[in-house]
Amino acid sequence: MEAVGFLCLAAAILAWGFLWVWDSWARMKSLEPAGVPGDGSRTLLVIAHPDDEAMFFAPTVLGLARLRHRLSLLCFSAGNYYNQGEVRKKELLQSCDVLGIPSSSIMIIDNRDFPDDPDVQWDTERVASILLQHIDANGINLVVTFDAGGVSGHCNHVALYAAVRTLHSEGKLPKGCSVLTLQSVNVLRKYISLLDLPFSLLHTRDVLFVLTSKEVARAKRAMSCHRSQLLWFRRLYVLCSRYMRINSLHFL
Repeated sequence: MEAVGFLCLAAAILAWGFLWVWDSWARMKSLEPAGVPGDGSRTLLVIAHPDDEAMFFAPTVLGLARLRHRLSLLCFSAGNYYNQGEVRKKELLQSCDVLGIPSSSIMIIDNRDFPDDPDVQWDTERVASILLQHIDANGINLVVTFDAGGVSGHCNHVALYAAVRTLHSEGKLPKGCSVLTLQSVNVLRKYISLLDLPFSLLHTRDVLFVLTSKEVARAKRAMSCHRSQLLWFRRLYVLCSRYMRINSLHFL
């Protein structure tokens, strides 16, 4: 029994030490990452569905908030795949309130051209046109969206990357407007939570945001606003996914 008690105490000390190191490292990373626009920059998060902002981008949103960015959000669908669009729009506003994105800075596109459907590839030129109009109208300095893998491979996610990639490669983005894309990782890395941190440190080329334990709790509160989506497998996702704790991003 004494040996078991000693092992439990050692495990508790190791866990506490790991959390202390994690929080200290995350606070250190709150210093401005190289290449990211500074204090007061206007940053636009471009997502495909309500819940993307919390499920995939919470570390980026909270990390940019540390840097005092003025955050806005453009969502290209109401998430109406199961005819829950009106509910999901309300949930998105609640989640963004938790994450610190004001409702006045949120635009949700509810248009038949952009159905919430994993089998539908949205028209790249149409997405790019709307996105560019939004960037110009709001003086955006930094655009954040998915990479070519779309994190989950969802066609709607990939369509956003294709559009922003087109704007970037054709030189249509305003001068001084940068683009960051969220790095997709393999399934193993996706579901090992903080154990992925060493891999992220080794493989992140440009920007890495890591949440403190308090910020993780805030990210989970944001995700809990999406009550219509919290099926059992998404609850496991919240518990295990690195994307609720770590975001690696690359500049285009």
